[in-house]
Amino acid sequence: MTATPLSTLLHHLSQQTLPNEVCRLFHGRGRCYPGLEQITVDWLQGQLLISLFKQHDQQWLDALRSELLKLVESQPWAERVSAVILQHRYASGAPVDLVYGELLAMPVVNEQGLKFGLSLGAKQNMGLFLDMRLGRQWVKEQSDGKRVLNLFSYTCGFSVAALEGNAEHVVNLDMSKAALKQGKVNHQLNGHDISKVSFLGHELFKSWGKVKKLGPYDLIIIDPPSFQKGSFALTKDYQRILRRLGDLLTEQGSVLACVNSPDVSAQFLIDEMAREAPQMQFESRLPNPPEFPDINEDSSLKCLVFNAKSV
Repeated sequence: MTATPLSTLLHHLSQQTLPNEVCRLFHGRGRCYPGLEQITVDWLQGQLLISLFKQHDQQWLDALRSELLKLVESQPWAERVSAVILQHRYASGAPVDLVYGELLAMPVVNEQGLKFGLSLGAKQNMGLFLDMRLGRQWVKEQSDGKRVLNLFSYTCGFSVAALEGNAEHVVNLDMSKAALKQGKVNHQLNGHDISKVSFLGHELFKSWGKVKKLGPYDLIIIDPPSFQKGSFALTKDYQRILRRLGDLLTEQGSVLACVNSPDVSAQFLIDEMAREAPQMQFESRLPNPPEFPDINEDSSLKCLVFNAKSV
């Protein structure tokens, strides 16, 4: 990276109006900014998180830190920024450097009226995927009176949205009990009735009986990792989920099927659904937030809605 892309980044940030909720301020991963493909900047309502996805030389890092300090010491940034955090996502453990201020390791942020607890400095991911904001909004709008199954639930962002949308009950399943514990906290932050939420800390393919027993479901959300060593390989295992939909869904059920691998297209989901669950038909693809531009639509997050075919 040269000084020119760095200048582009700082100019982009300087033009931003800092919002009152969590959001991405700069998304280089969409390859719309040459030389900045491996950097993102997130606004965490007081804390500025800069994530680097490749290693840079010390001279460039020093220049970045210097320019960031100039930015946050200027107005109106100086009034709003309490910390600047640099996360080295390419390194083992994704360590962080504190560039400015004091790190608040477990902040609570707002997104469209919902509260979420984050974890900074200890894990690769902070606990909320910001590119899924419109997906959570859609789930909230679709959940009134419904039973919802949230597969690969992580910290239960979809579940929080569903309960806020008056879902009858939500079942969250994830291998990580720590993530589910944070999911419960997220519900409590929003004043939700926890009796309407189930948390299953299991490996999905060994738990179909438990999942089916708590159904059937009016809405199923599938948002798996692209790859999870020893448990999930997207292009092989997605089909194993789709072929179970007939046993899990109500007759008028819907599915939100998601994939965030740049190597897997939306057409993959459409084709596999047609093959494994022919009772479902493709309805639409949800838009991604405008702050996540991508040079290739099929490389970005894909969230596809499928509905049961009318009999």
